[in-house]
Amino acid sequence: MGDTGRRVSSSVPRQEPSPMPRIALCTLIVCVLAVAAAVVSFAQGSWLGIVWVLLAGLASNMTWYYVKRGRDAAGQGKSVTG
Repeated sequence: MGDTGRRVSSSVPRQEPSPMPRIALCTLIVCVLAVAAAVVSFAQGSWLGIVWVLLAGLASNMTWYYVKRGRDAAGQGKSVTG
């Protein structure tokens, strides 16, 4: 019990996976909700579901963009938002 004599070096950086940027998570949620709205809209026989499908496609593209941008920024040590 007590000090074992081991020295912990804090100068060695850890290689942990970078978290998903917050904006990518928000666009992913919008994409999932738009897909659910499109399914409900088409199930009720409304053609308004086409708008939801287009919104889901846009949100999906934004999600992939921000995920890729976040990975690139994490590799360079930069912030995603600025």
